[in-house]
Parts: sequence; C-alpha cells; structure tokens
Amino acid sequence: MYSLSPELQEIVGAKKMTRPQVVKKIWIYIKAKKLQDSKNRRLINPDKKLSAVLGSRSIDMLKMAGVLSKHIKK
Repeated sequence: MYSLSPELQEIVGAKKMTRPQVVKKIWIYIKAKKLQDSKNRRLINPDKKLSAVLGSRSIDMLKMAGVLSKHIKK
C-alpha cells in the first residue's frame, strides 16, 4: 500500500492504495468525466481536479503512470 498525495486522494477517495488500484480509479474518473480526447483517445484532457495531479495540459496515457509517481509514496 502506498500513501497518496492530498490531490490524488481527492480523485480516488482513499489515503492509501496499491499502484494498480490508483491507476484503475484514475481511469474510472477519466471515463466518467469524458476526459479522453475525442480525436486522439490516447490523450487525456484533465479537468481542474485532475490537473492538480497530471498538470494542466493534455497528457499521453502512456506518460500518465510516470506523472502519478510524484503523488504516490511508500
């Protein structure tokens, strides 16, 4: 189990989770809010809450895990 940053906790709804659980919850959030780019589904267009974790610009889904690492601590 990893400790999560306050910004990430706000999205996933927990203070501690495994890395796969975090990624799954982030994807649930992205799909619920329809944050995938309509033309290029690999791009995520963060809303205000998600931009606190991923940054305010569009991000490739393959780079998302690296950015999430900054918000996950042992």
